[in-house]
Amino acid sequence: MNVFYVKVTIIMALNHSQLNSAQFDIKFIFRALSSRNYRLFFSGQIISLVGTWMQQLAMSWLVYRLTGSSLLLGVTAFLGQIPTLFLTPFAGVISDRYNRHHILIMAQSLEMLQTLIVSILVLTHTIQIWHILVLSFFLGMVVSFEIPIRHAFIIQMIENKDDLGNAIALNSSMFNAARLIGPSIGGIVISLIGEGACFVLNTLSYLAVIFSLLVMRITPKVNGVSKNHIWDDLKEGFIYAFRFIPIRYILLLSGLVSFMTAPSQVLMPVFAKEVFHGGPKTLGFLLSMPAVGALIASIYLAGRKSVLGLVKMIGVASVFFGIGIAFFSLSTILWFSMMILGLVGFAVMVQMAASNTILQTIVDEDKRGRIMSLYTVSFLGMAPLGSLFAGGLANKIGAPYALLLCGVLCFLGAVIFLKNLPRLREKIRPVYIEKGILPPIR
Repeated sequence: MNVFYVKVTIIMALNHSQLNSAQFDIKFIFRALSSRNYRLFFSGQIISLVGTWMQQLAMSWLVYRLTGSSLLLGVTAFLGQIPTLFLTPFAGVISDRYNRHHILIMAQSLEMLQTLIVSILVLTHTIQIWHILVLSFFLGMVVSFEIPIRHAFIIQMIENKDDLGNAIALNSSMFNAARLIGPSIGGIVISLIGEGACFVLNTLSYLAVIFSLLVMRITPKVNGVSKNHIWDDLKEGFIYAFRFIPIRYILLLSGLVSFMTAPSQVLMPVFAKEVFHGGPKTLGFLLSMPAVGALIASIYLAGRKSVLGLVKMIGVASVFFGIGIAFFSLSTILWFSMMILGLVGFAVMVQMAASNTILQTIVDEDKRGRIMSLYTVSFLGMAPLGSLFAGGLANKIGAPYALLLCGVLCFLGAVIFLKNLPRLREKIRPVYIEKGILPPIR
């Protein structure tokens, strides 16, 4: 694992012959929108996500304003994310058994209820930190079911199954466009009106996605309700995921990147105030910059013609993420730090979207919900542990050094992934041949 090996690997990733058959083509970017159901979902979800990012900014600023504690920033994020670690695997089993469409409508309605309660508490000036902690935990429980089922539901919304990779990339672009717009608007709204307005706008934004789900015409997926005990189906999913080497390595690296990404988000209010001597506007811009890079990355991925080359890109993107986080932790110049965050956002999005696409491409259909739940655990379930780790470590050694450690650890994990690429390709190749992605070996 020396520096020369890493440089060679990165250069090879950028010039690998497999990538020549999967070059970017602008005409492929929006092809999944030809499906009516996905088009409805896309338009409703992007409105809702703008509100979600406004609320996330408002929540972190509210907690820091009320308490002045980086530890409580970490605890709040931890409680909002920890249910994912324990409940999401069960959501995968439910996704493989029952109607994903109906479950999504119910989940979105409960999320709207949560933000409505927060809005009332903030506007009446009765909000207390324990309210925030309890409601964050409630939202985390709902989201732990909603996200993996939403991922598994994508394939039911598109009419041409070859558009699956494009739909996943468009989901990422939608997420990051909202991530770019939401915090910027949120920072301005907080400065002019206060946090309460952000929560109200988020409540209203849920109406868009709920309406889009209600007017969809979905053919119910006949899953055939399993007669096995839920624990047996859960165990089957775990065994399948960790016996198939490509799935195992992708999930492990996604978990590591997620663990190391959480500190950069949780500690951003500390950097905005203590390092860059700013306020909510500075925080909004810092949170928006990763979305700029991530949006560019997701548009690039949406325009790719094939999944070929994505496995190597997962590892290379993780290398750049680790380096970027390390540089950001050492920077005290705002404009330079914002540029670094843009590159970090690009790397994270490539890693996440490519991982999602590869997993959905190689997974058996009857286990799709469970694998998507494990993927959700890897990129969201590890985040609460990273948030708690970040808050506690930052209290001991400071936020910059905490992020520096995260960058180094992520870099090392990515190098290990890249060294195992030959094994991963060997296992994936037969699946690609079976699905017609690669020609048969003669």
